[in-house]
Amino acid sequence: MPNLSHPGSYRALALQTATHSVTGMSVDDARASMRNAVSRIAVQIGGSKQWIGPDLRLVVLPEYALTGFPLGEPIPAWRDKAALEPGGPEYEALAAIAQAQDVYLAGNAYESDEHFPDLYFQTSFVIDPAGETVLRCRRLYSMYSPTPFDVWDRYLDVYGPDGLLPVARTPIGNLAAISSEEILYPELSRSLALRGAEVLCHPTSESSSPLLTPKAIARRARAVENLAYVVSANSGGLIGIPIPADSTSGGSELIDFEGRVLAQAGPGESLVAAAELDLGALRRYRNRPGMGNLLARAKPALWATEYARHEGERPNELDGKVPDRAWFKERQVETINRLREAGVIA
Repeated sequence: MPNLSHPGSYRALALQTATHSVTGMSVDDARASMRNAVSRIAVQIGGSKQWIGPDLRLVVLPEYALTGFPLGEPIPAWRDKAALEPGGPEYEALAAIAQAQDVYLAGNAYESDEHFPDLYFQTSFVIDPAGETVLRCRRLYSMYSPTPFDVWDRYLDVYGPDGLLPVARTPIGNLAAISSEEILYPELSRSLALRGAEVLCHPTSESSSPLLTPKAIARRARAVENLAYVVSANSGGLIGIPIPADSTSGGSELIDFEGRVLAQAGPGESLVAAAELDLGALRRYRNRPGMGNLLARAKPALWATEYARHEGERPNELDGKVPDRAWFKERQVETINRLREAGVIA
């Protein structure tokens, strides 16, 4: 018999905090800016917990909340300036926040890796209330940054397949993480759901609008397809680069497992995107026969052969080399040409 015991409910917050870019800074100034960002986040989470209440158990931060993105800076320079070291001082400071506020803290950062010293990866993480990192997930889809797929064979040798699609089984549910535009790729969310994910933490930094954007549509679709909560934290403004600061501001939201918006923030720094997640209701729904149980009706084997026939981006294309920024666009042009030759696009 399925276990339908009620595990309780709790509040989750998609904290919409401003991002201060370190683009153009020296290494020392960038590290100081990152320390300041952690301090601001600590104050805001503390205040948010006082405002929302003691049942706030999960806080999701925006994408690259400590640094912004590398606006044209070379891979080695950005690695040295903006990439966190696993277990380094920035992670220790974030762990202290999780401990002090008794929350699970999910976020996203650029990160170095001792096994790939010439590169960096964009990484989503979850830190538990004891200060332990219980999930570390490297971004698999990125237009302008290295990913594990670019060094595929070596990455699998080091981390194995479970290191690619981790799910953290915690007292507040099975947590997984998806970075920014990865929400547009249904295969990723479905794979995480098939590994047990119940709450998809979605750090993002995206253009927001009163109209539905592609990512907003995708969040609803991923929630419905996988019967999962989506907690999506967008930036509360992106400061320090030559675009209007509020271009990436607003729209943080929580979506329930039937695609309903539970809470949504307007522009600026905000704690408005907070709502109750009811794990008991989600688990009862997943155990309920019916047309709406799309996760139980999935047919992964049906598509495995068809997917294997096609080729988009190729693995291992960065093995042994460090790209310049132009390489990523050149790679995409080659992929488009290959898709055209295969008749995928006209």
